[in-house]
Amino acid sequence: MIVKPQLAKLGLFDAKVPRYTSYPTAPHFNNDVGSSLYGDWISGLKPGSEVSLYIHVPFCRRLCWFCACRTQGTQTDNPVIAYVDVLKAELDLLAARLPEGITLSRLHWGGGTPTLLNPDLMRDLSARILDVVPLGSNAEFSVEIDPNEIDEGRLDALAESGMNRASIGVQDFDDEIQQTIGRIQSYDTTRKAVDMIRARGITSLNADILYGLPHQNKTRMTESVQKLLSLSPDRVALYGYAHVPWMAKRQQLIPSDALPTPEERLDLFDTARRLFMWDNYAEIGIDHFATQDDGLTHALKAGRLKRNFQGYTDDQAEVLIGVGASSISRFPQGYAQNAPATSAHTKAIREGRFSTSRGHLFKGQDILRARLIEALMCDFQINSAEILRDYEVKATELQGMYQDANAAFDGLLRITEDGLFIPPEARPLTRMIARSFDAYDLSKAGHSSAI
Repeated sequence: MIVKPQLAKLGLFDAKVPRYTSYPTAPHFNNDVGSSLYGDWISGLKPGSEVSLYIHVPFCRRLCWFCACRTQGTQTDNPVIAYVDVLKAELDLLAARLPEGITLSRLHWGGGTPTLLNPDLMRDLSARILDVVPLGSNAEFSVEIDPNEIDEGRLDALAESGMNRASIGVQDFDDEIQQTIGRIQSYDTTRKAVDMIRARGITSLNADILYGLPHQNKTRMTESVQKLLSLSPDRVALYGYAHVPWMAKRQQLIPSDALPTPEERLDLFDTARRLFMWDNYAEIGIDHFATQDDGLTHALKAGRLKRNFQGYTDDQAEVLIGVGASSISRFPQGYAQNAPATSAHTKAIREGRFSTSRGHLFKGQDILRARLIEALMCDFQINSAEILRDYEVKATELQGMYQDANAAFDGLLRITEDGLFIPPEARPLTRMIARSFDAYDLSKAGHSSAI
């Protein structure tokens, strides 16, 4: 069984590596993809196919100090109303390009805080989205809900519009930790939001919780996880807090000397993991947990688990279209990202063009390596037969990749004629192992702690 000294020797507690929600990762995007090419990709979709749609709302009533997302604070509805008009105009541009019969397999509203929209705005935006791309027969419509920024009227609007999965951010229930990270959200407030969600027949619930926060210890982690479990979420994302104050200036308000050490982060993760497992949740990839009858668990067992910008998913659509400032789209040809700044995005849309400002055209072994990394992140293994069947690579080259990765980790991995396997005791190293299959220069971008 691998132990902390061995993990330390292999660099787990010092490494900074990508989370691999895409490959290549966003820091490697360039100017090769612009609005014209993006429009061509949309026009080239197969008529009658399913796509996923992500709607980004970059506004919050207050800015949480721990958050590294691109958001902006607002105390009035005026910029939000104007932004929804821009989203509708962008959807009109999309409608003009989409082939016939395209439907949605997934619709997700993220942010920021999508639930700061008032009920009329929610209904208006939902109606426009579904006019452009209707929900498919088994579609999932999910919304990120801030328990501090939700009420009966807004939940009525979302439920009437077709929302059938809700996602709530918890982070941690401890009072001192909440004060330190600038996110005040009591258990009672969260419980009330969950009760209102379920009262509307929305039974599917996601929750996010963080480890590695200032002042966290195993006792506090245990208490927060147990409170979360009392809410019976179907899915839980157990994310490691990424302290990047050089990139997210608001994190400078968080005292770095109160942060757990990397070794303590591992203990916090393991504490939470054990609690979820004891409550009969299935372990999904490196940081998610799901009930036994959840779609993620079924996808894992069937070998259909995927990874995208929202984490793990059972969505099988090949195309993800991002709408709104900074949103990223994925097509078989590559990635396209909208202008990050709301002002630049708005200007482009009002001029009648997509705001695509950068992206990445797949080339060389990008698609092969993306699949190798996704397989490791989802299944902790690479199936050689699948790779040799579906991708252009020779068996000898694939074996060479396996051998190089194994050599970098002191022979901890298992290589057989079936493929490459990460044993359970080495799974804390998964992101680092995935990095062995990444052909891009890691030094060009800062990434979060490997644990």
